[in-house]
Amino acid sequence: MKKRINIRNKAIPIVFQIILIIIWQIVVDKGVVERYTLPSPTDVILSLFKILPNIKGHIYTTFKEAMLGFIISIILAVVLAILMDNIKVIRRTIYPILVVSQTIPTVILAPLFGMWFGFGILPKIVIVVLVCFFPIVISLMDGLNSVDRDMVNLLKSMGANKLEIFKNVKFPASMVNFFSGLRIAATYSVMGAVIGEWVGANEGLGFYMMRVKHSFAMDKVFAVALIIILLSMALFGILFLIEYVLTPWNRRN
Repeated sequence: MKKRINIRNKAIPIVFQIILIIIWQIVVDKGVVERYTLPSPTDVILSLFKILPNIKGHIYTTFKEAMLGFIISIILAVVLAILMDNIKVIRRTIYPILVVSQTIPTVILAPLFGMWFGFGILPKIVIVVLVCFFPIVISLMDGLNSVDRDMVNLLKSMGANKLEIFKNVKFPASMVNFFSGLRIAATYSVMGAVIGEWVGANEGLGFYMMRVKHSFAMDKVFAVALIIILLSMALFGILFLIEYVLTPWNRRN
């Protein structure tokens, strides 16, 4: 019975999405919406296969920017979360700045980064770090703060130092929260790279999307959007698998 319920729960969203795609196709085919404003799903798929051989370089550029920014944001988030967890003054000082940084729209910061750092890869990486850093550090901080205090006090009574407590109790206990932040940030990373390319670039999916948009080739715009979605979903899935391997205590039967 439980297995049947799980299958039904997984099938419902899939069926719902298929229905939406079918409705979308019918609406466009019947002329309710013009194709030059909203291409049909079949138009998007055909356009995707048509442009894919020519945009592999753009895909690689955007993926490289997203990955570099994502990795840097992980390193910075882990270091800062550890400092904030151990030194309360740093937490009280930095935490409000982190919150304020997320209230500034990325589309406003992107042109400034282009002016300050040029139109190479650096401003795109900075934007990715900016959008990815916050969910990682906040999730890790929540995980570190949710550790069982009785376990920490037990280790202290046994003579364990801060490093041993962090290695044996705090970090393992915060892994679930940490990976939740990583999955959120991974979906943001590709988006951040694309936003940076919108502002100023000579390659990348964001650059290509703006170029075909100015040509009113909406089927290609949607095709690029589909590639961005697939890249984000692939990163999300990879992190889910890594979490499954590294946190066996969190697996659901």
